[in-house]
Amino acid sequence: MNSTKSKVSKLAENIIGSEIIKLAGEVNEKIKQGEKIYNMTIGDFNPKEFPIPVELKQYIVDAYFDDQTNYPAADGMLELRNAVSNLLKERGELDYKNDEILIAGGARPVIYSIFKALVDEGDTVIFAVPSWNNNHYSYLNFAKSVVIEAKPEENFMPSAKDIAPFIQDATLVALCSPQNPTGTVFTKEGLNEICDLILAENKRRGPDKKPVYLMYDQIYWALTFGNTKHYNPVTLNPEMKAYTVFVDGISKSLSATGVRVGWSMGPKFIIDKMKAILTHVGAWAPKAEQIASAKYLSNLDMYDAFITKQKESIIARLDGFYKGFQTLKNEGFKVDAITPQAAIYLTIKFDLHGMKTADGKVLETTKDITKFILDEAKLAVVPFYCFGASDNSPWYRMSVGTCNVNDIEAVISSLRNALKKLS
Repeated sequence: MNSTKSKVSKLAENIIGSEIIKLAGEVNEKIKQGEKIYNMTIGDFNPKEFPIPVELKQYIVDAYFDDQTNYPAADGMLELRNAVSNLLKERGELDYKNDEILIAGGARPVIYSIFKALVDEGDTVIFAVPSWNNNHYSYLNFAKSVVIEAKPEENFMPSAKDIAPFIQDATLVALCSPQNPTGTVFTKEGLNEICDLILAENKRRGPDKKPVYLMYDQIYWALTFGNTKHYNPVTLNPEMKAYTVFVDGISKSLSATGVRVGWSMGPKFIIDKMKAILTHVGAWAPKAEQIASAKYLSNLDMYDAFITKQKESIIARLDGFYKGFQTLKNEGFKVDAITPQAAIYLTIKFDLHGMKTADGKVLETTKDITKFILDEAKLAVVPFYCFGASDNSPWYRMSVGTCNVNDIEAVISSLRNALKKLS
């Protein structure tokens, strides 16, 4: 028998699958075995708690009954691009024509095509951690990653001063606000300073050199809470329109993660290249879902009413857990949480390194702590090292889109009982 080890590409040999999906798989296996687990790992919505708009659901059904099951237009159905253009103008303070918008099957193909359109092998990509998947997309492009470890005292958002030392070598700056995994946002001043930095660098390079571009992921922009305001680089500084490519869609705002309708907007020549790339990938949003989304987004009163209720339901959970963690902190337990600002995530802290369990086991690593919280408190959350942060970071993402509001008290009580076992 030939014992020669089978070979794959260098890319495939070294690729790392989603750490979050792997963790969620392990949790789901425990649930299958009959364990009661509060699973707050995946950035998703439980349809029983957060259904998509009833009108959107009906429009999708109608489109399938109308036999809208063939290929959609390569750049997205015109009626949807028109509806997105109007939504952005009326609610997002952004002016993009339908030929500056590309529809895709969610945010992932959009991000993939942005990287492929702008980043060559060896190019420098700047991003902060924790953040969602920038490290993996950089790897897929054989790019050089410049990783900025964002600080909790700055709500885990990078600053211009963090980026400045690396900007002269950069091709792409990848930013997200509201941020996944932290649920925090850029301040107006903070984002403005980054825009000024990018514009100054592009003036320095001149027209004959490849500019530094900004990928701005704002998929959660409709989900801000209280006095928190979402800012985007193009509205803040119109000069940034030439260098900014957005990531957006309905996945999060409408609880429609499985509907797979996302989009990008940016300079037409970049959007055209992204379109060409996706024609070879086939990562289109299904035609029926596009037609339904166009119809739904064309009624902004209906959209506004849903978003209002959506935000109320999310903040009830975020605030409930935040207050619960503050109660535990005040009781003397080594936990904390950052005030929720946006998205469906609460940034929480388990500062438990070095503590001992009841049977004398020392929690030496973040993996030890994660396992302890899962086994003893029956709570599954995602450590920030899954988002590129250091292996010993005590910070975690808690995703509230899958839980019932009545779970809050039970989770906090379960955590309290587990933490009491540590010394």
